[in-house]
Amino acid sequence: MQRFFCYFLSVFFLSLGLAGLALAEENPALTLKINSSSYPLSAVDVDSLFEEKITLAYQPNYLSEIENINFCQYTNTLACDLIFSFQDSQHIKKISTKNISDKKINDFLNDLERQVNKDPENAKLKYENERVSAFSLGSNGIKLNKEESFIKLREYLASAQPSGELVLPFTETKPEVSIDSIQNMGINSLIGEGRSNFKGSPKNRIYNINVATNRFNGVLIKPGEEFSFVKVLGEVDGEHGYLPELVIKKDKTEPEFGGGICQVSTTAFRAAIYSGLKITARRNHAYPVQYYNPQGMDSTVYIPRPDLRFINNTPGYILIQTKIEDMELVFDFYGTSDGRKINIIGPKITEKKPDGSMKATFTQQVFDKNNKLVFEDIFNSSYDSPNKYPHPGQETKLTSKPKDWSNKQWDEYKKANNLP
Repeated sequence: MQRFFCYFLSVFFLSLGLAGLALAEENPALTLKINSSSYPLSAVDVDSLFEEKITLAYQPNYLSEIENINFCQYTNTLACDLIFSFQDSQHIKKISTKNISDKKINDFLNDLERQVNKDPENAKLKYENERVSAFSLGSNGIKLNKEESFIKLREYLASAQPSGELVLPFTETKPEVSIDSIQNMGINSLIGEGRSNFKGSPKNRIYNINVATNRFNGVLIKPGEEFSFVKVLGEVDGEHGYLPELVIKKDKTEPEFGGGICQVSTTAFRAAIYSGLKITARRNHAYPVQYYNPQGMDSTVYIPRPDLRFINNTPGYILIQTKIEDMELVFDFYGTSDGRKINIIGPKITEKKPDGSMKATFTQQVFDKNNKLVFEDIFNSSYDSPNKYPHPGQETKLTSKPKDWSNKQWDEYKKANNLP
């Protein structure tokens, strides 16, 4: 009966404890308010911002519950062991004090900062019926004022009962592009267009092209800004919606997340060329790829490099608008027409060998409204033979030692490829 009663009390108090935890979650000890968001803290969370300090004190009228304690090791008195008797050790009291921990508050605010801080998002625009409108409104950015928050939170915790609600200071930043600023951007005409055909692409490649293309639809480029394709593209992996597909890497062609993105960079490159923009970084592919015909007007990218970069040298903002028509990818650049004229000479193949390697070139000429040449750039492309970058299952084994290989290299190669 006594055992049953003890068991009943244990279950009863355990239930009370669980109920207390649930109540703490519903009624937080402290709620932090930042802008329109709330961050509730339980009693345990609040308690974690303090640090406990244990001290021992000799009190003659107190009967100690501490056994086998060496009180002298907690004192700075050299003669303690000589003057402190065993009987005295029965009157040692443990005293626990809690002090606010600056380090723990700072660590907590660092973590809170990661949850709160958010960069402003520009409104995304579209050009339709000869006018610009927004299809994404954008939002303001939020940045926690950590220094002031540290002071406010510390003072609050030092109060008699740190509970209730505490408003923490923050800074709100507006996006560069908002609905109100649309009319001042000068976007009034199509200034250039790029096209490329990806007919015959496997399904994963088509899927990746769609995912990457959506990253650029509605993007704005400020006057004088250098555009970076890699920066706008962002992360390329499975978590960001990409599928494995063939990419050219070093000495082979193999599956990797995002295969097909170069279709997008190539099309953006062509739009920049036909808009008369100044190209600051561009590299052709390692070997000719059918999807990028005509050869010589392609642009390969890979995180973090090579990158495609160009400067908005027009008097206004440039709005990028993308679309897919059947199996053709289209990049339209809308902006402010300054009367410039663009002349493209080529592309033309200047050399082609039986192994598929080739060289190609084209020239971009940009004239102002008075037909004066502003600048001229020549883009030369040199492509290796596709045979040097075998696809999976296409690798061919050597049968004799290459002239520039050492005997050791040849022995290692034969061993790795089970050659006699």
